[in-house]
Amino acid sequence: MGPDPADPPQAKATMEQCACVERELDKVLQKFLTYGQHCEQSLGELLHYVGQLRAELAGAGLQGTPLSATLSLVMSQCCQKIKDTVQKLASDHKDIHSSVSRVGKAIDRNFDSEICGIVSDSVWDAREQQQQILQMAIVEHLYQQGMLSVAEELCQESTLNVDLDFKQPFLELNRILEALHEQDLAPALEWAVSHRQRLLELNSSLEFKLHRLHFIRLLAGGPEKQLEALSYARHFQPFARLHQREIQVMMGSLVYLRLGLEKSPYCHLLDNSHWAEICETFTRDACSLLGLSVESPLSVSFASGCVALPVLMNIKAVIEQRQCTGVWSHKDELPIEIELGMKCWYHSVFACPILRQQTSDSNPPIKLICGHVISRDALNKLINGGKLKCPYCPMEQNPADGKRIIF
Repeated sequence: MGPDPADPPQAKATMEQCACVERELDKVLQKFLTYGQHCEQSLGELLHYVGQLRAELAGAGLQGTPLSATLSLVMSQCCQKIKDTVQKLASDHKDIHSSVSRVGKAIDRNFDSEICGIVSDSVWDAREQQQQILQMAIVEHLYQQGMLSVAEELCQESTLNVDLDFKQPFLELNRILEALHEQDLAPALEWAVSHRQRLLELNSSLEFKLHRLHFIRLLAGGPEKQLEALSYARHFQPFARLHQREIQVMMGSLVYLRLGLEKSPYCHLLDNSHWAEICETFTRDACSLLGLSVESPLSVSFASGCVALPVLMNIKAVIEQRQCTGVWSHKDELPIEIELGMKCWYHSVFACPILRQQTSDSNPPIKLICGHVISRDALNKLINGGKLKCPYCPMEQNPADGKRIIF
């Protein structure tokens, strides 16, 4: 697939670079495949030829007759054929080496491997502390991905002491998700019932969806499960007000149970996509309830870095080219704002349009009477003779009338 026309130019360029490397890699893989097939065929024919010659020599030896001139010639031809075949295979193998090296050159040509200069060395001043933070981020990611044994091994090798209370939520979530992947709803239902009140406070529909999926499984059992399904429908009572329409659809499907739901207007109830959906719902709501992020901090940081690094590398190249090395301090801010997309918007932020600084608790955003918003530091700098003139409109006002805004 090529880059989407709506993608930013930087993303399109990155996709083209990846495609260039991928093309070189495809050529190598194709050569490996062709070489493997040719090698197998050549050696097979050679073994068959040598086998026949060996049988003829064994026959001549049993008869006790001296080696004929014909067999001597055939042996010479066989030796030459073995030598030619081995040389041809070695030559073809050498050609593959050059193709492999072209992949490396394509990577070097399309990607800048030297990215250390973008990060200040001072970041790693507290190397031991930084290393521990990185190890903890990797361990958390492994736990969140269900790679429990790998996480435990890393903890042992890095001598990282991970508290059991930290691991327990991940162990429980992975146990329930494994059961859901096996289409076992019992652990998830037990968890949802035990956390019902907190899930309701989050406006979660997880428990209803789990009951709904269990009801659908009973429907899939055919007419024999009709009474059991009707009995189980009592679980929908607490959700009748919020999910009335969905409950009506499920109860209406009972009419077609004897004819077969797969050939009825309710066939969509049997779609396997419901299992993928329940896994996503459980992961999202359980993480929210337990105070965990759906995506690990390591994955978010990595994805953000993939977007930000190319931009920062370009800025660094421009700064070095124009010999403006003092412009980027490497301290707590980036030289430019980098758009990471809506996916990485975790909370609202406000940058003062006057001082070009992000507001904070000590320097909050202030709404003026005219409706314009600036930071408190900007407001204090604009006061003249006890009065404040809005920098965007000519309205003059009392600075004390400004109101703090909380996002």
